[in-house]
Amino acid sequence: MAKETTKNQTANEDGLPYPVAKKIVTLSLFFGVLGGLVGGYVMVKYAPIAGIKQVLLQENSATVQVAKKVSPSVVSITSETSIRSFFGTSSTQQGAGTGVILSADGLILTNKHVVPEGASSFSVFTSDGKEYKDAKVIARDSQNDLAFIRISANGLTPAELGDSGSVQVGQTVIAIGNALGQFENTVTKGVISAIGRPVVAGDGEGGQQEQLQNLIQTDAAINPGNSGGPLVNISGQVVGINTAVAGEAENIGFAIPINEAKQAYESLKSRGKIVRPYLGVRYMPITKELAASNSLPVSEGAYVTAGGEELAVIPGSPASKVGLREGDIIVKVVGKKVDNNNTLSSLISRRRVGEKVALTILRDGKELTIGATLEESPG
Repeated sequence: MAKETTKNQTANEDGLPYPVAKKIVTLSLFFGVLGGLVGGYVMVKYAPIAGIKQVLLQENSATVQVAKKVSPSVVSITSETSIRSFFGTSSTQQGAGTGVILSADGLILTNKHVVPEGASSFSVFTSDGKEYKDAKVIARDSQNDLAFIRISANGLTPAELGDSGSVQVGQTVIAIGNALGQFENTVTKGVISAIGRPVVAGDGEGGQQEQLQNLIQTDAAINPGNSGGPLVNISGQVVGINTAVAGEAENIGFAIPINEAKQAYESLKSRGKIVRPYLGVRYMPITKELAASNSLPVSEGAYVTAGGEELAVIPGSPASKVGLREGDIIVKVVGKKVDNNNTLSSLISRRRVGEKVALTILRDGKELTIGATLEESPG
């Protein structure tokens, strides 16, 4: 005969009496809530730290991989220049810089000032320790601090060239170069701190100065000897060629956008020389400060002005032929606004020799449009 259960002896499906089951459910809920609170506290307190550590580990790992990828494409360059003193004695001056391999058969990109015209010889050292004493300058850029040299070699590792037009302020970048002419393939890391910077660069010894436009500014340490070396993104693509440092600052360096170098490279490959379109004006990029100090009507554009021994408009140039004059403000090139992101020189460099371009200018408070036919830079 089946055993009957009374109301006080009723049980749940697991065979536990209901009062016991209720206690277990209550305790389970309590410890579940307690566990959730403790777990949440741990996550809130320690998860951000763990996340930061994970990001740092990933970034450090990426930096290591970039260094491994790019270093075989970076070379050290030395030069020797014979100097004769006032008293007739001669001595040899040595220089050092960096270069980027562009082709497996020995074409190398560097700065023009790394391979000066007066130098008597150049040597190239690859990352595997080989020395090439037969380095020859193939071309120097008349409008930028760029030059191409070649060595007799095969099987070199070309660098991957990126797109400098897509770089952004705050982006992580890595510089690799022959720091101080002694420490080959030195790697430093920083960020892009500004773009479109104009800079007047010189050797700091009273030598010739050069006005450079549209540079990338970075806080990645760039030392003497890094000139001509690559500034690369976190994917290991070259986005700039390191060219100058701000002497009175700490960790402010500048690089030529790689798109400028790619244009010169394509010209060299197709025509055997670097061909640059040429307008023929000296200008200053307008800033709010420049506009205020010169009572200019706009805070952006290119202010045509003389400087030192340089004329505002070069005689016989395309600018001279169409009547551009000192004091004019060029605000557009073919409808494209001239500003910090698109300097006059960069806008002109994108055009072709022989092309007629529409220049929108401000003169005496009036807006004018002038058509100038670009010519090949005289070099």
